[in-house]
Amino acid sequence: MTATDLLAVAQRLQALAQAGLTYALSAYDTERYEEVQALSLQMMASLTNEPIAKLNALFANEAGYPTPKVDVRAVLFRGTEEILMVQEKIDGNRWTLPGGWADVGYTPFEVAVKEAREETGLETQAVRLLALFDKKQHPHPPQPWYVYKAFVLCDIVGGSLQADTPETVGVRWVHRTELHHLTLSTDRVTLCQLEQMLDFAQNPNLPTLCD
Repeated sequence: MTATDLLAVAQRLQALAQAGLTYALSAYDTERYEEVQALSLQMMASLTNEPIAKLNALFANEAGYPTPKVDVRAVLFRGTEEILMVQEKIDGNRWTLPGGWADVGYTPFEVAVKEAREETGLETQAVRLLALFDKKQHPHPPQPWYVYKAFVLCDIVGGSLQADTPETVGVRWVHRTELHHLTLSTDRVTLCQLEQMLDFAQNPNLPTLCD
């Protein structure tokens, strides 16, 4: 069993423990589910190199039936060969698409528009969902959470590019031929995903991708 497989097991155990704690009918059940939860966090810590204390704090706020977290990325094209990318401060100025965790109270399209504005300075209009991916199906580095990734095509309607924002230190149009030379924030986007997005620039009628 690979490390990726083991992480999937740990995530599933954590989800089962959280669901069990939500619907536990006795102190006996609660005790056992708490033990399963503790064991799952130990596995996650070992596989992701995250401190146990940090994982405990992160999952302590999770309640109710567990569901995947959602990461929303805004996709902006210039012509058929260029895509807009930003450099993330929190990840060593590596390159990615503008985006972040989905916010409660915002639709997926609204999240994409908000993230594009905050990280690039551009005002955009969300057009369509290009892809909905299960993160475990793609070569991202391991992390404790189970994540779905939504890629939303946006058209520019105003604003101007900002080189520096609270979250980013750079923004520019990147040609398809440059992608292989960029240091990517692979926790957020992979080379294959970027190439798949640019396929939509060349053929806008491609169907939405979904794992």
